[in-house]
Amino acid sequence: MMQATESLATDNLTAAVNAAPFAAGRVNIVVVGGGSAGWLTAALLAADHQTDPCINITLIESASVPTIGVGEGTWPSMRATLARIGITETEFLLSCDASFKQGSVFRQWRSAAPQDCYFHPFTAPVAANELEIADYWFDHHQQVEFAAAVSSQPAVIAAGLAPKRIATPEYAFLQNYGYHLDAGKFVALLSQHAKRLGVTHVVDDVVTVQSHSDGRIAALQTAQHGALAGDLFVDCSGLQSLLLGKHYQTPLVSVQHCLLNDSALAVQVAYDEEQAPIASATLATAQAQGWVWDIGLPTRRGVGFVHHSGHTSEQQALTTLAQYLQLSEQQFTARYQPRLIRFTPGYRQQFWRHNCVAVGMAAGFIEPLEASALVMVELSAKFISEQLPRSLMQLAIVSERFNQTFAYRWQQIVEFLKLHYVLSTRDDSDYWLAQRAEASIPASLKQKLIMWQQFLPSRYDVPMAEELFPAASYQYILYGMQHLPRGERSIKANLGLRAKHAFAEVQQKTQQLRAGLVSNRELLNQIKAHGLQKI
Repeated sequence: MMQATESLATDNLTAAVNAAPFAAGRVNIVVVGGGSAGWLTAALLAADHQTDPCINITLIESASVPTIGVGEGTWPSMRATLARIGITETEFLLSCDASFKQGSVFRQWRSAAPQDCYFHPFTAPVAANELEIADYWFDHHQQVEFAAAVSSQPAVIAAGLAPKRIATPEYAFLQNYGYHLDAGKFVALLSQHAKRLGVTHVVDDVVTVQSHSDGRIAALQTAQHGALAGDLFVDCSGLQSLLLGKHYQTPLVSVQHCLLNDSALAVQVAYDEEQAPIASATLATAQAQGWVWDIGLPTRRGVGFVHHSGHTSEQQALTTLAQYLQLSEQQFTARYQPRLIRFTPGYRQQFWRHNCVAVGMAAGFIEPLEASALVMVELSAKFISEQLPRSLMQLAIVSERFNQTFAYRWQQIVEFLKLHYVLSTRDDSDYWLAQRAEASIPASLKQKLIMWQQFLPSRYDVPMAEELFPAASYQYILYGMQHLPRGERSIKANLGLRAKHAFAEVQQKTQQLRAGLVSNRELLNQIKAHGLQKI
């Protein structure tokens, strides 16, 4: 078990500043900020290095700084992360009021027509390792939506079914899935678990930052606990970016010229009935001036209106959210106390400076669309843990690698999210016209759109080994929005029969899943019953 880090006394501050970094192979890690980013990073580091007595981890958080608390959607990667840090799926589901998320459903994004709808499921297209199935779907695009043709998951989502059975092992699946969760309860679970793994928890305010002569951070002077010395500092302080932003003055690269949204009005909505159905995907419904997220947890829904403050006033945002919930403004204000969240869409010019690396909103935030916030925390924590430097020479190399990797990832998030807006044909407001203005489209996306007039999204478009959004995700959005290649398709005749069989396999599997799966709500009830029996 790793040794707990004890905070230094104030009179040891000078010694801490002058201490040799990574002395005798020891690495003292100080995580600044709690929340999902801080505790997930601390827990993963602790789990990965719990047998190494040279790794010490301290997390400091302020009692007076609230967390944002609305990051309630994950990607499938969270299953592996939870297993890696040693939390069982049953404990997670019951502790975090969590439910299964199988992707996203986009409503009224192509047009404002009430019936407009398409799916971005988490399950890859059928026969993805054998052929480009989209090539063989184009001739049938007027009869069947792309996602429904190549995956059973849209039908499972539409029916409100779970992605697995009660007998399916923890973290295994019949249909790929992530989670919807209560962010506050998730933080509480991670905090408890990280402390069990040996992470020292300090509740205090950081007053000043003490530096080495070469610019590295030596210690954090706190209000009550003296100086916290460290070799590596992980800035998880949220939007204030206490270390990377304020101390190092690393600028935020705004992307608001590309993606306008800078505000979200969020509420928690009770179900009308205790056993009401739980949606199996995030519902993303476009509005005249933005879009609404709607996620289902076992005990409530989380609903929020994402918009641009330059196109929508606070009152207009409240009206839009009330209308979505089919309430009058008077009913809405009497029932709810909505929370307005302001943000600047963007990411830091650098993410790792000297011995300080930013994770979570301290590194950047674009907008809630496609729920990329938590997966960026997972990837950051994983990178830091697996490439944990043990010397100053390694520190310089790792920081450069991290900056290159995550600059690419943030740029890909911007590009992928922009795709959702660019392909829309909505013209019912200046907002949608501005979102797809030619000057707002990233050059990399313009190039891809030119290529996609003839070619499918493929590995040539997403060349990294660990891409955030694989080619299949681009296909689900492009073809869900009916943006099809032009001209004749060059397909391989010898694969035509395999494609036909693949489409038939999807239909057969869809029937089997419909018959064999219970609802999202029912599976969660079964897991709760089994979990309580074990206690």
